[in-house]
Amino acid sequence: MLRWMLACGLCCASLNIQASEDPWLALQKTAFAARELNYQGVFVYQNGNQIRSVQITHMNNAGRELTRNVVLDGQPREVFSEGSDIVIFNAKNNKVVIEKRRGQNLFPAMLPTNLDVIKSSYIAKLGAVERIAGRDAQIIDLVPNDNFRYSYRIWSDAEFGLLLKMTLLDNQNRAIEQIGFTQLSMLNTHELDWFQPKIDLSKQYVMEDETTVNHVSNNWVVANLPPGYRKIDHIEHIVPGKSGIVNQVIFSDGIASVSVFIEPLKKGMRAKTGHKVVGSTNICAHVIDGYQVIVVGEVPAQTVQQIAKAISFNKQPTTTANK
Repeated sequence: MLRWMLACGLCCASLNIQASEDPWLALQKTAFAARELNYQGVFVYQNGNQIRSVQITHMNNAGRELTRNVVLDGQPREVFSEGSDIVIFNAKNNKVVIEKRRGQNLFPAMLPTNLDVIKSSYIAKLGAVERIAGRDAQIIDLVPNDNFRYSYRIWSDAEFGLLLKMTLLDNQNRAIEQIGFTQLSMLNTHELDWFQPKIDLSKQYVMEDETTVNHVSNNWVVANLPPGYRKIDHIEHIVPGKSGIVNQVIFSDGIASVSVFIEPLKKGMRAKTGHKVVGSTNICAHVIDGYQVIVVGEVPAQTVQQIAKAISFNKQPTTTANK
């Protein structure tokens, strides 16, 4: 009886401590931990029928954030990032294509460090404590205020705050995507020998032909964005085989993101229209003023549909000389 009463007392004390904690403070610790800690492990990503295992090594070396991801399934692929700059070594046939990208919110750094941008769109709730990759993890739920975004269930390391697992839940609380560690260890070294690709001397290394030019254009506007979303980037891609520039406009609510791809329809091009779902990703395609517009995002269908309907081309006024 005494043992049972002691167990009940400890349980109640644990619940009281949990209830007194601020879930937003726990999320703030999680957001910084992914960027500041040194760690190595293996995580698994699952979206629909797609499953990938990835080995990750991350180090913050005096404010210089370095990450190396090695895809363990399928074709060999290594992804190196320093801050938001990403370089991908992608094996294709008898060559390795080197691609340069700009990125953000890569696992486990999937939360913004400024949580104010998501507080108006989500409610944060503390859940139970579970074991993930052999470590105690505090569950934190991010529940949306509307139907323009999914719910997120987050497992935060109880000791260090590192994001151990994240699951995307639809409006019926079904898991539609998840990513999480299966192995994890903290690094106590500052050696950087690991931050270099494995060179295969039997293959040719070539730079990707696609050119990305970061130019902001005001010609494409969205008159009625879903609540909480804002434009965070506008990129122009020069793609081999395409005669015109492909515009990519990116919108985000701080954690969920939507990309709008726009290119001029040329003679002989077959226009794409309609809606498609791939795992947690919704895709909406249609044509506006002679342009192919494709909206893609890991968001509910109504989000990509509203953005697709609201985007328009802002034609510049014609100027005439004064008589």
